[in-house]
Amino acid sequence: MSTNLLPFPTDWQTGLVLVAHPDDPEYGMAAAVARWTGEGRRVVYALASSGERGIEGMIPAECGPLREAEQRASARIVGVDEVEFWGFPDSGIRNTPELRAKITETVERIAPQVILSLYGGPEWAPGQPNQRDHMEFSAAVLDAYDQLAASRPDVAPFWLFENGPAATHAVEVDDQFETAVRSLAAHDRYLSVLDPNTPVSDQARAQIDRATAPRDGSPRRVTGFELKRSR
Repeated sequence: MSTNLLPFPTDWQTGLVLVAHPDDPEYGMAAAVARWTGEGRRVVYALASSGERGIEGMIPAECGPLREAEQRASARIVGVDEVEFWGFPDSGIRNTPELRAKITETVERIAPQVILSLYGGPEWAPGQPNQRDHMEFSAAVLDAYDQLAASRPDVAPFWLFENGPAATHAVEVDDQFETAVRSLAAHDRYLSVLDPNTPVSDQARAQIDRATAPRDGSPRRVTGFELKRSR
């Protein structure tokens, strides 16, 4: 484990992954999710949208169901069989009362001890801007958590993490690397249109290689998370 990152908490049984679009879990969290489900933990995916505007040249009515199917297939590869889509508009996700209410309802219904959400900062690195959907969704998750913690602290999860560049905690994922690659590659149509000149498997391997790169001189692959809230 990196000397600068704390071990991710282990005293939990149900985790809730909250993201904006299909493929969001796979770009950064899939390896950690595969480890957790392999340890017998329950992980639920909840997605604000169906990603219906995410494939160039495909109309939303066709794209949405396709991307939902790819997300479900991807989730199964890492041991997740509970996936829900909320129907908020792709490319139009905003931190609204309706979105915050849906987040709160889902947290109360699933009763997770830990939430994993999207990075909400403006840039991943200098010159690498974040998406507006991601920033708005992250803000909604934080606001919903804060409201819940204030009104019903017994229901608020113990931890809320974001998967982003300013990690505070890490999960070792050497053994889950190949599973994470297969999980991202399950978004076959999306990735094949995103970069038609690179095989999907190569795109997936390169992304997971970056997302799980060893840190601070450690030889071990890790998935990093930033602790945003705890109680």
